[in-house]
Amino acid sequence: MTDIAIALLVVLLGAIAVLVTATMRTVWIIPQARARNVERLGRYHRTLEPGISFVVPFVDRVKALIDLREQVVSFKAQPVITEDNVVVHIDTVLFFQVTDPRAADYEIVNYIKAIEQLTATTLRNVIGTLDLEATLTSRDRINTALRGVLDDASGKWGIRVTRVEIKAIEPPTSIKDAMEKQMRAEREKRAAILKAEGARQSNILTAEGEKQAAILRAEGGKRAAILEAEGQATAIHEVFTAVHRADPDPKLLAYQYLQTLPKLAEGENSTFWIIPGEVTSALDAIKRAFTGGADAASPRSEPDEERESGADEASRALDAPAEDGRQPALTSAAKPDDRAKVPSPGSRNADSPQGAQKR
Repeated sequence: MTDIAIALLVVLLGAIAVLVTATMRTVWIIPQARARNVERLGRYHRTLEPGISFVVPFVDRVKALIDLREQVVSFKAQPVITEDNVVVHIDTVLFFQVTDPRAADYEIVNYIKAIEQLTATTLRNVIGTLDLEATLTSRDRINTALRGVLDDASGKWGIRVTRVEIKAIEPPTSIKDAMEKQMRAEREKRAAILKAEGARQSNILTAEGEKQAAILRAEGGKRAAILEAEGQATAIHEVFTAVHRADPDPKLLAYQYLQTLPKLAEGENSTFWIIPGEVTSALDAIKRAFTGGADAASPRSEPDEERESGADEASRALDAPAEDGRQPALTSAAKPDDRAKVPSPGSRNADSPQGAQKR
C-alpha cells in the first residue's frame, strides 16, 4: 500500500511538472518594441507581437527576442588610404533599426557584424576617391555616401540604416605636425594682413582728416578774404559817398594831396622820390587860399612884376631845347604834366640847389 501511494505521488508530481512546463511554453508575454519568431516543427510559423501570445507546447519553438528599437553601434577605427596615399584611421558610429524580424533572423546570421564589415568596405571606397584635405572637410559628403550604400545593402536583411556619423579622423603624426605648421603660418599671415589693413585704414582716415581740415581752412580763409574785401569796399564806398556828399573844394583836396607826399619817402631803400608836376598847382592853390584876399586888395609892385617876368622866361626856357643838349633846371613854374626827379633827403646835402628845391 505504501509503495502504491509513493508511486501515485511521483506520478502526480510529474503530471504537475509537465502541466506547468506546458503552460509556460504555451503562454508568452512580449514587451513593447520587441518581437519573437515562432517555428513549428522546424519551419517559420509566425512572429509574436508585443502583448500576450499562445503557442502549442512541444510543437512550436519560440526563438530569441529581437529588439525593434533604433540601435547605436560604434565601430573601432578603420585604416583607410586616401587618394593622395595617406593612411588615416576613421571611427564611425552607425544608427540602425530592425524593421523586419523574420528577415533579420533568417536572412543574415549576425547583422551587427555584417553592418560593421559593410561600413568598413564602403568607407574605404568613399575615402579612396578623396584626398586628405577633402576627407577632413567633407564629413557630410562621406556620411551621405555611407548611409546610401548601407541602406541599400541592409534592406534585404530587414534593417534600415538611419544615420552614419564620422566620429574621428586621425591622420599620421607627421601630417599633424605639418598641418599645425601650416595653420600657424596661415594665422600669422592673416594677422599680418589684418595689421596692414589697419595701418592702411588709419593712413586713409588720417589723410581724409587732413584733407577736410585743409579744405575747411581754405574755405575759412576764402570767407575771411571775402568779408575783408567786402568791408574795405563798404568803407571805400562810405568814404566816397561822404566826400561827394560834403562837396569839398579844391583847397581841401590840395591839402590832402600834400599830406600824402611824405609817405613816398618812408621806405628804407628809397634813395630818390618823384614829385609830380601838380605839386606846384597844389601849392599855388594853398597860397591863394591863405593870401588870395590880400593879393586882390593890394596893388602889384615892381618886384612882383619882375618875378612874374622871370617865371615867364623860365617857362619859355623849358619849352625851348637847350643848345648844349642838357636838361634845363626845374622851377615851380613847370608844366603840370612834367615830373621832377629829386633825390631823397638822405642822398644829397641839404645846402644843394636840389635840397633847397625839395624844401
